[in-house]
Amino acid sequence: MSDPMPEPETDTPPEPAEPAGPAPLGVVRTPTGSAEVDGLLERLADADHLAADGHTEVYEDVHRGLREALSALDAGPAPAPGPPVPVPPYNHRS
Repeated sequence: MSDPMPEPETDTPPEPAEPAGPAPLGVVRTPTGSAEVDGLLERLADADHLAADGHTEVYEDVHRGLREALSALDAGPAPAPGPPVPVPPYNHRS
């Protein structure tokens, strides 16, 4: 049996492979019905065009916006505008 022929040696090292560029993840975002929340979720698509080290800023921005939207729900609705409610006079005598 014969030995396979060895590869010829070269003085130049192989060229390193170029890193792959950003690629969309293809995550489907289902609308929630809230324009504010849907806008924030669409902002996540911005990360598709950034290198991995740029994702953090997008994620933190979206997280901050979602937290503010949830906090607004906890605060309840703002009072309806209208005429001031009259306060009855204090007529209690002891």
